[in-house]
Amino acid sequence: MTKHKMINRRHFINNTLLLGFLICISVASVSRKITWVAIGDSITYLNDHQDETGNRITKGYMTLITEKFKNIEYVNQGHNGWTSINIADKIESIGLERADVYTIFLGTNDWWQGKTLGNISDYTDNTGSSTVYGAFRIISDKLKNLNNKAEIILITPMQRGDFVYINNAKNNAYGSYRTKKEQELENFANAVVEIGKLEDYPVVDLYHESGITPENMVNFKRLKDPQTGKYENYTYPGYTAVPYNPETDEYPYPPEAINMTYDGLHPSDKGYEIIANMLIEKWKGLK
Repeated sequence: MTKHKMINRRHFINNTLLLGFLICISVASVSRKITWVAIGDSITYLNDHQDETGNRITKGYMTLITEKFKNIEYVNQGHNGWTSINIADKIESIGLERADVYTIFLGTNDWWQGKTLGNISDYTDNTGSSTVYGAFRIISDKLKNLNNKAEIILITPMQRGDFVYINNAKNNAYGSYRTKKEQELENFANAVVEIGKLEDYPVVDLYHESGITPENMVNFKRLKDPQTGKYENYTYPGYTAVPYNPETDEYPYPPEAINMTYDGLHPSDKGYEIIANMLIEKWKGLK
């Protein structure tokens, strides 16, 4: 065998070994299980409780992501009606587990329940759960203690339309076009963004960047015309000036009213797809 042929053969063997090594690394990275704990409120909880939506949704954002990325396993830590302060106060009792990735999707109930937002010093000074900023510090510290190498992703609250619970119309709330206890929902979204910048956490900014707004929360809200008593389909912002009586009026969101949400607040399948896609973009390991 000539010297030239020996060199070529050596190069071929080396390249083959390198290719095999890279394939092994690629396969290992794809097949490695990733554990994900999703912390949130009802928007997270409903991912696994479609029956509580009147079966108006089929797949929440966690299901959509884990169907696309088979190596991800999620734990649903969504709690109906809970605030960030609730989560912080019960952080040691809700069963949080060590995971590779944590998402925190909170804030909308803090706004609606009139919780005190506070400011960034409540976060940096770890002042406790009397404010939303302080509650996020407690949650963040807990997750770091569980796994200081985990990826933590924050998700801002969405904008809101008029919410009417499909299983109990007496449970209803006006949208984020108004203040609640002199606080804007946007302030709570901005707090999440600010904490993300401070901690260098990725932030999925649904409030400002998702395109989900009161204009497309629903196609319409079916209400009685105050003058005629006949039902009319009112779009936003017109519906905000028409009263709704849960004691006597029909449920205002029939299936054809569904757009980004099915009830003015909770995402529809279309809304969940937007959330899932935006989360994938911010998830470093999935880029």
